[in-house]
Amino acid sequence: MKEKPFAITLDVGSSLANHTGAWRTERPQYVDRMPPCNQACPAGENIQQWLFHAESGDYESAWRQLMRDNPLPAVMGRVCYHPCETACNRVQVDNAVGINSIERFLGDEAIRRGWSVEAPSVSSGRSVLVVGSGPAGLSAAYHLRLLGHAVTIREAQERPGGMMRYGIPRYRLPREVLDAEIDRIMAMGIMLELDTKVDDVLAAQRDGGFDAVFLAVGAGIGKRAYIPAGDSARILDAVTLLGSMEGEGVPLLGRRVAVYGGGNTAMDAARTARRLGATDAVVVYRRTRDRMPAHDIEVEEALEEGVRMRWLSTIKHVDEGRLTIERMELDETGFPQPTGEFEELEADSVVLALGQDSDLSLLQGVPDLSLDHGMVQVAGGLMTSHQGIFAGGDMVPAERTVTVAVGHGKKAARHIDAYLRGTSYDAGTKHAPAGFERLNTWYYSDAPASVRPRLELARRVSTFDEVVQGLDESTALFEARRCMSCGNCFECDNCYGVCPDNAIIKLGPGKGFTVDLDYCKGCGLCAAECPCGAIDMVPEE
Repeated sequence: MKEKPFAITLDVGSSLANHTGAWRTERPQYVDRMPPCNQACPAGENIQQWLFHAESGDYESAWRQLMRDNPLPAVMGRVCYHPCETACNRVQVDNAVGINSIERFLGDEAIRRGWSVEAPSVSSGRSVLVVGSGPAGLSAAYHLRLLGHAVTIREAQERPGGMMRYGIPRYRLPREVLDAEIDRIMAMGIMLELDTKVDDVLAAQRDGGFDAVFLAVGAGIGKRAYIPAGDSARILDAVTLLGSMEGEGVPLLGRRVAVYGGGNTAMDAARTARRLGATDAVVVYRRTRDRMPAHDIEVEEALEEGVRMRWLSTIKHVDEGRLTIERMELDETGFPQPTGEFEELEADSVVLALGQDSDLSLLQGVPDLSLDHGMVQVAGGLMTSHQGIFAGGDMVPAERTVTVAVGHGKKAARHIDAYLRGTSYDAGTKHAPAGFERLNTWYYSDAPASVRPRLELARRVSTFDEVVQGLDESTALFEARRCMSCGNCFECDNCYGVCPDNAIIKLGPGKGFTVDLDYCKGCGLCAAECPCGAIDMVPEE
């Protein structure tokens, strides 16, 4: 008797039994999204990727990933104001991941273990002059050297580092840390010429036979303001004060010091005055605290160390041992207006922290160069309006931070490289951002952020010892593991485990997953259960 077709028995797992893909209206698709930390980093670090290595305990791989973008991780782990942490999605769960503290740990570990970066053995045959050895200049030199170019840095000061050395106090950035990271960069075969001020950039380029120039002279001139003062009044600017701390003679400020300004430099100047023996250090600022350009952590640490704040105040006159301040009030637009109410304060010296300018004298005689408000105007690739001359850091319009300057150096190096090779640099399109709404946060355990230890207050105001300490290895590892890998698969196996049709295929460690569309019904469970939002359901083709 002939069997009927529907009576045929199929083996479990055969294609005729389980091919159900054609019933779908949607299919899962693995995606890569831009982590908010990466997107917020001015240096362009691939933060999520180096955190991935760090949380496995492979610190050297994490450091080398970090060094692809930033040659100063131990420095940045101390002085960066970490906008990455402000953007971190984890802040909506408990606390932001301590990215900056992990970066510092990796930087310090590299110094301790003597890790280094090798320059390529093949030379491009092209040479570049970098003017200035601050963060922008060092970053540009580092990346240009990695690209195979010969690099010469010319620095007007006796020591390299720019404002990292002459503007950031030792209690925030120990000099042995700065020196170690600069030495590692120089060891790649970069020529460093100290005490060599460039007065004419075109002549320097011509005489040295350089194919391109990157200007990174920084902003090392303190702004002055007209303040009526008696002949015996002692007035100096904050840049001079902080820079003099690198010399042998300690500046004499007296027991009572007033600092005029509201930025981070003002906080550094006031805290330095306390360490130099000032029993009374007061910051005079014409607006309210919420309008201060200084970062909150700088203000908080200054207050902890006994620095007084006089908000809504401006200096009208300075004489020996005292100054006259006028009380201000904000109008409806938030602009401070004088009230005509005056008060006297005792002060042996007044430190002006009213901003900084760049010395652009080296650009005199450069044709078709565009300047605006004392800053060099640059195009998207950081080239000035003069062919072959690039600029970055504090001398171009941008936020003035070490992190921004390091990012400028990397960006300029890539565009200089393209210029030298007669091509153009294309950074490519960025992934869509990974928003908090894509995450399944119930998969992540509660894990409050680690707190970096700080030097006890008594020692903070009497020494220049480093205030903020680093994390130990176990704490840094814990902190790295708090990363939620927003928008990118970290191989948690959730999709593999929840798929009812066994349609998810593991490709092996570090290779992720793929979907066997012959078996996938398009139910969407994998996307719904993905902790980090790395799977999209897209319409069936």
